[in-house]
Amino acid sequence: MIYWYIFLAFFIPGILGYGGGPASIPLVENEVVERYGWLSTSEFSEVLAIGNALPGPIATKMAGYIGFQQGGILGAVVGIFATVAPSLILMIALLGLLYKFKDSPKVKRMTNYVRPTIALLLGVMTFGFFATAYVDAGVVQTLILIVVSYVLLEKLKVHPAYVIIGALGYGAIFLA
Repeated sequence: MIYWYIFLAFFIPGILGYGGGPASIPLVENEVVERYGWLSTSEFSEVLAIGNALPGPIATKMAGYIGFQQGGILGAVVGIFATVAPSLILMIALLGLLYKFKDSPKVKRMTNYVRPTIALLLGVMTFGFFATAYVDAGVVQTLILIVVSYVLLEKLKVHPAYVIIGALGYGAIFLA
């Protein structure tokens, strides 16, 4: 039964997560943390950070890791397949239709309406991570990570992967 749950945990966000991996992350978090209780919010944020540090799509890396954690190698395969299956099915079934209406004003308006929703979902997830970090690590540690990350990313233009690796190292040394 665990393989069916793994499949559902990643297939449903794959269907509803219009906009790719970043749009489906809050949906995956809901399934993995809230519905099935496989990870806590802080564990999920760590998996997300590791997924962001590695090359490739975030959602498939997270599905592979969480699937492996819950069901071994077959769980990882099921999780990855469930993540890509909705896109694969829709691409095959709707490719001709999408190509026909790609320049339609209605399709463009729909895309413009979906983008703020995705931004709001990512903002809510970020706030949840901040609240968890504030409680678990403390306000000083959280502020240090926020300020240093902001300076490195926005002012010094350091690649995000290096900032994530640095934050992981900081956490391993000072928050362990």
